[in-house]
Amino acid sequence: MLRITRKNGESVRVAESSLVAGKVVPSAPARRRGPAASYGELARISARAWRPVESERLGEWELRAADGFTRRANSALPLGDPGVPLDEALTAVRGWYAARGLPAYVQTATGAEGAQEPLCAELERRGWVREVTAELWVGPLAPVADPGGEPSGVVLSREADKAWLSRYRRKGVSEAALRVLHSGPSVWFATVPGGPGAPAAIGRCVVDGRWAGFAAVEVDPARRRRGLATAVMAALARRALDEGASAAWLQVEDGNAGARALYDRMGFAAHHAYHHYRAPESSAPVGDGAL
Repeated sequence: MLRITRKNGESVRVAESSLVAGKVVPSAPARRRGPAASYGELARISARAWRPVESERLGEWELRAADGFTRRANSALPLGDPGVPLDEALTAVRGWYAARGLPAYVQTATGAEGAQEPLCAELERRGWVREVTAELWVGPLAPVADPGGEPSGVVLSREADKAWLSRYRRKGVSEAALRVLHSGPSVWFATVPGGPGAPAAIGRCVVDGRWAGFAAVEVDPARRRRGLATAVMAALARRALDEGASAAWLQVEDGNAGARALYDRMGFAAHHAYHHYRAPESSAPVGDGAL
């Protein structure tokens, strides 16, 4: 039997006798739109925008922990050789997270040159369970900053205050979560006040060199389809342009059709998919969201 890993990371078995022909898959073609970037560059940029509370190196892997707040901050990020055989590396990963009372996760990527389809296949062969898949999208920053209207009413701050957190979908934010939210080279929070109660909309942006990363763009369900998400991103994008950024990235879950349609209109396009694999003996979920 042959094991083949599809672009989305799914591993399937095919009888060798059924194979008629094969060929070497060429490098990914140039993108139709958006900034050029390697998987490695984007993986490091996105990791710097969501730093854990605690981390440790295992060769070129990074073990990350943040008291269980999101899988991204509580998973091993493999960006090269762990320096030991894979079975030994995975044993070390499981032990490191067990010592902190956390399930063991490995974050992998597929669908881009230099991504990790072979590692996905090896994890699945060892019984690791793929729980979550999302995509990282990229696009030019200038169109985000100029959406065709003059955004107003967006307040920018360096701090996620109580009002901002009251709209944030992950409730009961811990001290560890606050440290993750405020981590990154240059972090900005956007708020659209909504009168008494939670704000009408919020967003977060991290500026890191040429890149601006958008996250936590959330709108009051009663006020959707009024351009508030666009206004939040435009205000953050203008600030990022002022700091010298020219390209944008964001992460979006597979099932979020509304967000995907919005980001497509803004000029974003999928760069690669990423996945979180949980060790077979780790049963407790991390956090309350897919990412």
